[in-house]
Amino acid sequence: MRADRLVAALLLMQSRGRVTAAELAGELEVSVATARRDLDALSAAGIPVYPQPGRGGGWSLVGGARTDLSGLSAPEARALFLLAGPAAAISGDAKAALRKLVRALPTTFRADAEAAASATVIDPTRWGERGRRRPELVELLQAAVIGRRTVRLTYLDNARRRTERLADPWGLVDKDDVWYLVAGTDRGRRTFRVDRIAAAEPTARTFQLPADFRLDTAWEQVVAEVERRRSRTWATVLIETRFVPILRDHFGRHCHTDATLDDGRSRVRLGAPTALDIARNLAGWGAQVEVLEPLSVRTELARIGAELAGRYTGAR
Repeated sequence: MRADRLVAALLLMQSRGRVTAAELAGELEVSVATARRDLDALSAAGIPVYPQPGRGGGWSLVGGARTDLSGLSAPEARALFLLAGPAAAISGDAKAALRKLVRALPTTFRADAEAAASATVIDPTRWGERGRRRPELVELLQAAVIGRRTVRLTYLDNARRRTERLADPWGLVDKDDVWYLVAGTDRGRRTFRVDRIAAAEPTARTFQLPADFRLDTAWEQVVAEVERRRSRTWATVLIETRFVPILRDHFGRHCHTDATLDDGRSRVRLGAPTALDIARNLAGWGAQVEVLEPLSVRTELARIGAELAGRYTGAR
């Protein structure tokens, strides 16, 4: 017997005051016999529900309580459906769950909840980019996270070499449409890009999460370390102030304005993994950007400029 059906039955009784087995069957999309078994199970479990025979009868909670079992206020219900609505557009299960939640809400909440669920569309694809497909292994890994089941991974490293390892899946993160698995291994905590997992097989072994583990905290640490690696080299440049937002779009959090000068330019600090990475990003600006330091970035820009001049000098 599914616990979610029993909770849904309670929510319906709380919102409506009384339901028949036939009404419950229609709402939960099960047979009338199954609905009756669910109601009997609630009563047997000590939940204060009772049947009323005859015309106008049905099942009710003792005392005829009609409060919202979820405890949601109207603003909380709107916030929940604003958040869950976009997810329902891409997941059949989420859409079904949302539909059942709407039915279980008090009547006065339902119109706002339904409007909130369809009020927002999330398009994660940047202009000019193709949409990324969600990796097929995400659902399998989500089930392993929830079930605390160790998985055997076949993983491709940066050089596309295959390795096989056992991992305890602690949580999944969707960052800018790229999925990551945070897991425990025999070498400690590791982070895997899901699109590099060639195969994943749940094992019979189960695990316990570390007592001090929090997925949001662990991910903050991962992000901090990755961003540190992405900004090992820093350069100071001069550029017209009106172009600073474009640099900020290219370099993200690794773009800091130090000062705005009287000549209409700004002194900006830019970070990237290597001097070559900075030079490649700035080469297209030509003389609009002046690199003050370090020498390594100036040298890379001079080399790129010489290569371009050598290739295209005299070209028609």
